[in-house]
Amino acid sequence: MRHLRIFVTVADELHFSRAADQLGMAQPPLSQAVRRLENDLGVDLFDRSHRQVRLTAAGIAILDDARELLTREERLRTLARRAGDGALGTLRAGVPPDTTVAMLAALLSACAEHSPGLSVDLQEITTEEQLRLLASGGLDVGLVHQPVDATELHLGPEVVADLGVVLPRNSPLARIPEVAIADLSGHDLVLFPRAQAPGWYDCILDTCRAEGFVPGRVRHASNPEFLLALVHTGHGIAFDQGPIARKEPRVLWRPLAERPLSQRTTGAWPSGRSAHPAAAHFAELAARVLARDRTATPRRDDSPHPPAGPPRPWSVVYEERS
Repeated sequence: MRHLRIFVTVADELHFSRAADQLGMAQPPLSQAVRRLENDLGVDLFDRSHRQVRLTAAGIAILDDARELLTREERLRTLARRAGDGALGTLRAGVPPDTTVAMLAALLSACAEHSPGLSVDLQEITTEEQLRLLASGGLDVGLVHQPVDATELHLGPEVVADLGVVLPRNSPLARIPEVAIADLSGHDLVLFPRAQAPGWYDCILDTCRAEGFVPGRVRHASNPEFLLALVHTGHGIAFDQGPIARKEPRVLWRPLAERPLSQRTTGAWPSGRSAHPAAAHFAELAARVLARDRTATPRRDDSPHPPAGPPRPWSVVYEERS
């Protein structure tokens, strides 16, 4: 391709010295490059027998094709750069099952706006399954619920959501503006199955025990509707961020005093050279969309016991870790 570029420049100038100046090189190497190209093709491309350089019939015949090849080479380089920057191709991204429709739509819209040439293949996958697929190469990036083993992963900005408690509407605790976890003693607890996010599941139970609440029984519900139904029928209480529970008139949501439970969601992608170039950008976009979806205000601290006051449902902690 370098020799073709030199050939086209000489063909345009019909002067070896001027062509060398235009290309920023000395004339002898330019002349040698033209000779090598002629030897490779087995024909003379320039008639040097006269004082003025002229194209031979072979030179005239290949000139247009040479220009086209150079144009296609530039297009190939541009495509390679864009793909290397993560602007092209397909990004396989996992999101947890509790992701809302509004959040999914906003995330896809944000990706299309920032990288219109990138196809995002969103898959609904639990945190545990995402970690397995990220390790095996079956997924490029995921949104996972902390804590997770991030030994072989890069983690993007965290989005922190304070959880409240979902109660039956007729519960005596419904009259309290803020419920302490210790006040939940004697109740069963409805949780997502541990296999979905073992670290987060264990964290919830550990926090409950530390705060004085040991559930009489732990029931499991993968579907939010089933979880709310169990709470409504008196089969336990549940922890939730608020928006889903507030849409169900048969249950009530109350914030937890001292905000002891915070769900932490972050983008995760494999470390090393095999990482998809768009993974980090997707994690950043997802954090912004998650925070905006919950009308959050970004914050820098990550205190497990924020000051008392009105609930702050979501916040973002920008911390790049590996």
